[in-house]
Amino acid sequence: MKSIYKYSLVALAVVGLTACNQEQAVAVDAPVELKTEAQKEAYSVGASIGTYMAGHIKEQEELGLKVDRSLIVTGFSEGLNSDLKLTQEEMQTILQKLDEKLNEKRQAQAAALAEKSLAESKAFLDANKAKEGVVTTDSGLQYEVITEGTGDKPTAEDTVKVHYVGTLTDGTEFDSSVARGEPATFPLNRVIPGWTEGVQLMPVGSKYKFVIPADLAYGDRDTGSIPANSTLVFEVELLDIQKADAPTADAAHEH
Repeated sequence: MKSIYKYSLVALAVVGLTACNQEQAVAVDAPVELKTEAQKEAYSVGASIGTYMAGHIKEQEELGLKVDRSLIVTGFSEGLNSDLKLTQEEMQTILQKLDEKLNEKRQAQAAALAEKSLAESKAFLDANKAKEGVVTTDSGLQYEVITEGTGDKPTAEDTVKVHYVGTLTDGTEFDSSVARGEPATFPLNRVIPGWTEGVQLMPVGSKYKFVIPADLAYGDRDTGSIPANSTLVFEVELLDIQKADAPTADAAHEH
């Protein structure tokens, strides 16, 4: 799990820099002037720390832990002025304990989301399986022919060129070669099992819709854009095949 308050070490380092600024009090509400390079640099340091912490404070609140934003500002200001009410050792201990609480909250949230995703995936697969035109293979992969091509079918060892759009069952798009405007090319045995199995069913020129259960995709791993236990939906168009035993362009040129 990532540590929200790893950046607090940067904040403590800022506190340590106050040895150079003990004669200068920080006026939080002073008018902002960004005319010189030094002014812009100083502002950028503070703004980058504030922006970073704002995102993590929001996450902390969403995890159910209250945050006193005014005390954060007070602590930062007093740190810059070497007027701390806690020692650095005390702050490190407190922040480590806070980090542990946040990780526990994250783990609980992730477990709840994974359980929810598992139930939703099962319901989606059951409903999709009953639709006309949907075929379910022995592995549990579901597919539907949108356009049937007339070319060769690839083997797992071949390299394929495809256009695709990948979504979650709620329609959220997480990946798309179409959106990037460029087809994807990859060895068919280097992708998730649902792709390896499914694309081998497709003649070149075909477009299929695949519904891939989690155990043929990313399983119980949370990839960030794809929650754990997610069923994935892909529309795939097979454009071309490079046979595994075919010579490469360089090899052909050599002969």
